[in-house]
Amino acid sequence: MRTTPAREHAEGMTRYGAGRRPSPDAERPGPAASGERGPATPEPAPQPPPGARGGGAAPDDLAMVLAQAEAAAIEAVGGFAGGLYMRTTSPELLLLAVIAGLPSDLFRHWWRMHVNRPFPHSEAYRSGRPVYLGDAEEAMRRYPQLMAGLPFPFGSLYVPIIHRRETFGIIAVLRPGTPGRTVEEADRRRVTDIAARLGETLAAMPAEGRIQWEGDPLAVTLPSVSSPPVRFGTFDWDLEEGTVDGDDGWCAIMGTPPGLPLTVDEVASRVEPADAYGLRAVALHAAESDRPVTRRIRLQGSDGRPHLVEMSGRRRRRRDGSDATRLTGFLVDLGAGPVVAESADRLPQGVCSLDRLGRVTYVNRHAETLVGLPRSALLGTVLWEAVPWLGQPAYEDYYRSALLSGDPANFLVQRDQGWLSVSVFAGYDGLTVTMGPADQPAYAPGSVVAPGTGMGSPADRAVALYRPVALAIALTEAVTARQVSAVVTEELLPAFGGRQLAIYLLNDRHLYLSWETGFPRGFLHRFDGVGLDEKIPGVDTLTSGRPLFFESMHHLAEAYPGIPLDAHVGARAFLPLIASGRPVGSCILGFDQPRGFSPEERTVLTALAGLIAQALQRAQRYDSEAALARGLQDGLLPRRLPVVDQLDTVACHLPGTQGMDVGGDWYDVVETAGGVAIVIGDVQGHGVSAAATMGQLRSAVRALAVSGHGPAEVMGGTNRLLIDLDPGQFASCCYILLDPAAGRAEAVRAGHLQPLLRRPDGRTEVLDLPGGVVLGVDADAEYPVTEFYLERGAVLAMFTDGLVEVPGVDIDFGIERLRLMLCDVGASPLGDTADRLINEARRTTDRPDDIALLLAARWSEAPGTTPPHDEAPGEASGAAHEDA
Repeated sequence: MRTTPAREHAEGMTRYGAGRRPSPDAERPGPAASGERGPATPEPAPQPPPGARGGGAAPDDLAMVLAQAEAAAIEAVGGFAGGLYMRTTSPELLLLAVIAGLPSDLFRHWWRMHVNRPFPHSEAYRSGRPVYLGDAEEAMRRYPQLMAGLPFPFGSLYVPIIHRRETFGIIAVLRPGTPGRTVEEADRRRVTDIAARLGETLAAMPAEGRIQWEGDPLAVTLPSVSSPPVRFGTFDWDLEEGTVDGDDGWCAIMGTPPGLPLTVDEVASRVEPADAYGLRAVALHAAESDRPVTRRIRLQGSDGRPHLVEMSGRRRRRRDGSDATRLTGFLVDLGAGPVVAESADRLPQGVCSLDRLGRVTYVNRHAETLVGLPRSALLGTVLWEAVPWLGQPAYEDYYRSALLSGDPANFLVQRDQGWLSVSVFAGYDGLTVTMGPADQPAYAPGSVVAPGTGMGSPADRAVALYRPVALAIALTEAVTARQVSAVVTEELLPAFGGRQLAIYLLNDRHLYLSWETGFPRGFLHRFDGVGLDEKIPGVDTLTSGRPLFFESMHHLAEAYPGIPLDAHVGARAFLPLIASGRPVGSCILGFDQPRGFSPEERTVLTALAGLIAQALQRAQRYDSEAALARGLQDGLLPRRLPVVDQLDTVACHLPGTQGMDVGGDWYDVVETAGGVAIVIGDVQGHGVSAAATMGQLRSAVRALAVSGHGPAEVMGGTNRLLIDLDPGQFASCCYILLDPAAGRAEAVRAGHLQPLLRRPDGRTEVLDLPGGVVLGVDADAEYPVTEFYLERGAVLAMFTDGLVEVPGVDIDFGIERLRLMLCDVGASPLGDTADRLINEARRTTDRPDDIALLLAARWSEAPGTTPPHDEAPGEASGAAHEDA
């Protein structure tokens, strides 16, 4: 439904709030009427568009700019729909900011797009290069997961929005496919020019922070290309002279030059013969009546075709009260609207016209009867929200198919009064939905209590055909048990209209709750850890290997007397999770309403349960192996940092979350005869080999530093050692030897990122330390030493690239962002400073690289120190003072 009132935009667009599905008693305002059944409620006050963020840029301004750019791109390449994705506060996530020409609720699954997923949207943003897909065959070959979720024939273009080195998002345009032909160069140039201009506009917007998006997408209707305009003109008819004069609108309709009066005979000659009487009847009746007289007549236009016009006139009396000698009025060219409406009302089937957002713009009389709602209650509402039995999840793919492919979609729907055959026809400007009575299909589950909640018809069976493919592709990317469960929640529940999901995993002949969503809090805990000898459906489905389907909660209670129920209304499916003959666990699907399960649904759900079981089995193996790998990495990093007089050090390490391989990020603090060595490094690559090389380098640096070698000798010796070991890897490193008492520091760099220095007055800068090549490349490489002074109260920050790198964004922007964060920290304890710098990365669930952060601060006096403590993964550690 619309959540904000419609407002007309430039370029003929109308924007709406994001399409949230309303509660049953929610108001459904529309252009003509509220469309509400029951007591009316006041219309909500207009709200700003969702989620725009951009500092000084008003949300309306940002939303307007994005909507105009998306509409312009669609029009430029002959598209019918599209979406504009924007970056967010999370560097790994894009959000759909604008959706044009499509109902947002039907495409809710595509509101969020991860930058590392195998989709064209993500690749365009990540690489900074456009992606062009001419047709469905090319899209299936390059991006099978996209086509598994949208298996319809269409072409598409995805262009990043870039200004200089900053990427804001991507413009996506959907258009009819061009089989066998690539996207033409002219179309590529048009859409890339629009994206470039949008990038310049966004970069010029006043903003305190990054221009980004949060919240739901803005729905936009595209300009109409087929509806003829309604024209309007006024006229002055002199009854005595027999002439008719009019304004420019009148002349345009009549096809005459402006300022040239027509005789009544000339006007009559342009009227269809059958309507000539009507023209004179207007004059006769208007002259005799005090009220306006209106008559529809067909006018021969300048294009040679008849036009339906409506003429209204009334007499104009003289001042002395004598009979009128003039008629004044207006002429309206109605286009084809009234003819179409009258024709549709005569059809024996129901006809509804919708715009591309699903809102009803016309309903004929027969459709009113079939849906059981008057025209006034339907106009302006989203059809499948106003008529719930047309909005079941089983039918959503048919609407999507018609919108994206342009081909008709046909399906059967069950309602209380019987079955209906529904057809959906799509065009650039909207949808036409026809419906009529149909015979009961071969399969029609009589046990379905709520009509329309199951598939139940041969046409509905096609909806589930590609679900196993879509789920299988998504499961190939899930590596942990939690990721597998999240994929099942996102793919399986919406496909079958489920609301609850629970997954139990088998361990030592007991089932333990691994994932739940939708159930009352704490309800499933009573079943956690149940043995395989318990008489409950979750156990029985696993031990028997057969799925159990209960079409109502009453059926479940009858089969298992005394079993606790979380609801009295609904349906449940219990699926065994068995992989290669080995039991893995059980899966529970819950539904809010009673429903039947067709044979096709039972087959598909059973097959999907097998795919889920295999994915969970792989995930369990991954989790155990990853735990071993993480243990190896943690063992190679220092367990604690030394407590040094007049110096506070804090370190933090976050492992990457993508894949099982450990990284090569490392740090160390070493007490030497010449001072304290502060070291950070990063071995190229991931895996056990990178971790082993990291351990060798850390040991080498520590040994050379403790032996009394200077910074240049330490770096040179470590470089030669790495070349002698020949692991096929290189590494970056930054080594700083600091005298805590005097504040004198000597630094060398081997291809590593420059450290940050925050001075006592808050000024923060990126140090400019000359450096040599990375370690492991050139045995004769030299590493110049740079001296600088660390003031009392200053903070030195050393870090690896995982903390500042964001896909699609230049690394300099990440470094500048970290500099500003360090500048804004203020006089905080060093541990709190480390937490603030790394908190955003810690909240990110999908990190492609490891992160290491090492902070060092020199204080004005030697404060009391806390005992050193073991480092916990991901936590700041080392000698920490109570305050800074």
